[in-house]
Amino acid sequence: MIDAGWGRRWRPAAARWAIALVWFYEGFWCKVWPGRADQRAIVSDVPLLPGWATTAALVAIGLTEVAIGLWVLSGRWTRAAAVVQTALIALFNAGGLLFAPGQIDEPGRLLTQNLVFLALIWLTATPRPADA
Repeated sequence: MIDAGWGRRWRPAAARWAIALVWFYEGFWCKVWPGRADQRAIVSDVPLLPGWATTAALVAIGLTEVAIGLWVLSGRWTRAAAVVQTALIALFNAGGLLFAPGQIDEPGRLLTQNLVFLALIWLTATPRPADA
């Protein structure tokens, strides 16, 4: 017989892993190594950012995203993590749409996917009463 509490234990962990993997992919793979051309193009279009600083900015953003993923996996300070993630996602979306709209193929898809991502983030940050 399966332990009834088992589902309550693996679901939050699975959600944290899903969130963390998005941050790892977006941070490490898309910005640090090997990096994606569209990410570089978006960051290079940021006003007042000199061209020589694009790589450093990408790496800094990417490593910050990896750190966010590690924070999520830790399961600590989940509300604070959700607030920080929400702020970063809003900032990244606004920056990309304002400064590099031509670099984003489908803005509607970007916003829709990020709304779903934020919903998952906040579901993991909100304590749930124990299942009956």
